[in-house]
Amino acid sequence: MSQVKILIVEDELLIAKGVSRKLEKLGYQVVNIVSSGESAIASATELKPDLILMDIVIKGDMDGIETAAKINSLLNIPVVFTTAYDDEETLKRAEKTGSYGYILKPIKDRDLNATIKMALSKHQQQLEMQRTLAEIEAINEAKNRYLSIASHDLRTPLTAIQMSTSILQDYEEKLTSEKKSQHYSRIKSAVNNMNQLLEDILTLSQVESGKLVLNLVPLDIIQFCRNILDDLADLTNLKQSLEFVSLVDELTAKFDEKILRYCLINLLSNAIKYSPDGGKIILEIRVQPDNIIFYIQDEGIGIPEKDQPKLFQEFQRASNVGNIKGTGLGLSIVKQMIDLYGGQISLESEVGKGSTFIVTLPLNV
Repeated sequence: MSQVKILIVEDELLIAKGVSRKLEKLGYQVVNIVSSGESAIASATELKPDLILMDIVIKGDMDGIETAAKINSLLNIPVVFTTAYDDEETLKRAEKTGSYGYILKPIKDRDLNATIKMALSKHQQQLEMQRTLAEIEAINEAKNRYLSIASHDLRTPLTAIQMSTSILQDYEEKLTSEKKSQHYSRIKSAVNNMNQLLEDILTLSQVESGKLVLNLVPLDIIQFCRNILDDLADLTNLKQSLEFVSLVDELTAKFDEKILRYCLINLLSNAIKYSPDGGKIILEIRVQPDNIIFYIQDEGIGIPEKDQPKLFQEFQRASNVGNIKGTGLGLSIVKQMIDLYGGQISLESEVGKGSTFIVTLPLNV
């Protein structure tokens, strides 16, 4: 365990050296001795001591109490006062600075050691409390953010469901089969959008809270990729085709199946969604000694160059998506999952010519 570093602020040099010897005898490290408030602030800023022993009567324009107040606000370093005076007014001023205690002169070894240990313990408790409060505040902010996302983005599909169900209920006999089918499709699409949003929010909360951990299992990568493309076939239109490209016929490696599936399905679903006029959607894998690289390529609308740097941030969508629906969460979650895995994701895209997402994951995690 490293020595506790202490800064002494004392205008009487002989007294300061005597205190320094006592501290070193007790096992503490004295990092400096200064005599004024200005030099105390400068030294504390530079040396970052664990504790400051501060005489109340010191040189300069500030006394020890004023100096301690500034150090507390700037650096959050615990201060223990040393004083020859124990009048009530002085002690009240000292308490207002957030003092961690005081020692009356002449200083005794036992009092010195006990007061320092109590001050360090109190400061550690306060730091832990601050961390706990910060964590609680972050959790509450996240909850409010997720609720805000849900309330905002669920409103549109819920409205669509409400409108279509009302029309079907009130005018069912007057509607043609084609019109009924359109309303049922609208309801189905709205439900799918709601499910996707809720899944994205749940996954995002798991990633951000650190609850999502790697669960590595042996995986037949070639068959896994083929299965994913089969699952997505229903999403394609007549002008689109799904292709799988691999130079190897067999590849088994340890991967987190859930994370890999989420990432590939999200990227491939985007490729399908943003290729409304058709074209090839290709999933290609290349194997290196230490990595496997997934290429997800489409011939869709592409992504404007100005949008590309912020595309992996939450709620960021390309400026040319028009009426194509999306939550703006998927790519952010994919990026965080890949970071968790120790991999990388990059993008190559040109408007009107399509996009290629390149995911590099280590084979030996």
